[in-house]
Amino acid sequence: MKLIDASIDLKQLNALALAYMGDSVLDMYVRYYLIAKGNVRPHRLHVEATKYVSAKAQAFIIGKMLEEEFLTDDEIAVFKRGRNAKSGSIPKNTDLNTYRYSTGFEAMLGYHYFQGAQERLDEIMKRAVWIVEERRK
Repeated sequence: MKLIDASIDLKQLNALALAYMGDSVLDMYVRYYLIAKGNVRPHRLHVEATKYVSAKAQAFIIGKMLEEEFLTDDEIAVFKRGRNAKSGSIPKNTDLNTYRYSTGFEAMLGYHYFQGAQERLDEIMKRAVWIVEERRK
């Protein structure tokens, strides 16, 4: 799903650029998951998707992954780069800490996507979905 290979050093890439990519990666995984489960009505898809992709959900997911020591040292380092990146604005519907944690999570996803680490992305997203669904019980 890439038109060209990245010609950049991912360790030097702006963390907000990684988060920008990671946001799309997260959306794609969640949309696929919901449709594959049989949710096909557009409004219902949107309502369900927000339970996985909102800043609050992402912050909860990454918090659990850190608590469970699910992430590698490299993943934690990328998460921290994203978390600590200074953004020009913060969405109205969330607080600064939640926004920063969600940005860190997205940066980690973007990093793996650029690395071509499909297998690890799958593992992370399976765990993320499990975390959200366990929370809903």
